[in-house]
Amino acid sequence: MNPIVVVPYDPAWPSAFEQLRRVIWPAVADVATSIEHVGSTSVPGLAAKPVIDITVVVPAVDDVAGAIERLAGLGYVHSGDLGVKGREAFQSPHQAPRHHVYLCPRGSLALRNHLVVRDHLRTHPDDAARYGALKLQLAGQYRDDIAAYTAGKTETILRILASAGFRPDELETIERINRGEPGA
Repeated sequence: MNPIVVVPYDPAWPSAFEQLRRVIWPAVADVATSIEHVGSTSVPGLAAKPVIDITVVVPAVDDVAGAIERLAGLGYVHSGDLGVKGREAFQSPHQAPRHHVYLCPRGSLALRNHLVVRDHLRTHPDDAARYGALKLQLAGQYRDDIAAYTAGKTETILRILASAGFRPDELETIERINRGEPGA
């Protein structure tokens, strides 16, 4: 297990996302509606683990299989949902820039979670600064424990999602996923 490293925002992250998007989009354009830069590297000024998170968005669940095939054609290895319903994960064939690729149907809870948190932090710089400080503190405290690091961010994420109108059952599902609890 690699230690958790959170670094100050790198203004090169949007360019790294665009570089990856330019490779991925031609392969999925006929089945996807968009490719989204999500996660902390997508928020200007936010401290983050230096890994670009990318979500390929398809119109519906029926489009997932076709998108999986197209990503496989680029060398991405499908890893399943990794316990997050509505989000398929992939291992990257490329070493640089470091990135994770996910695939979500439009409207899925996993996609809504990522987009709402991203958009909130982009438009609320004070919240982003507090969240970045929390991430730095948790990375220092739980350097070798990704589960504890993720669980430590959960209350902040849930507050953002609750303020955006997520239902209690949706918040409960996201909390269980972030805390690594069974049945998520």
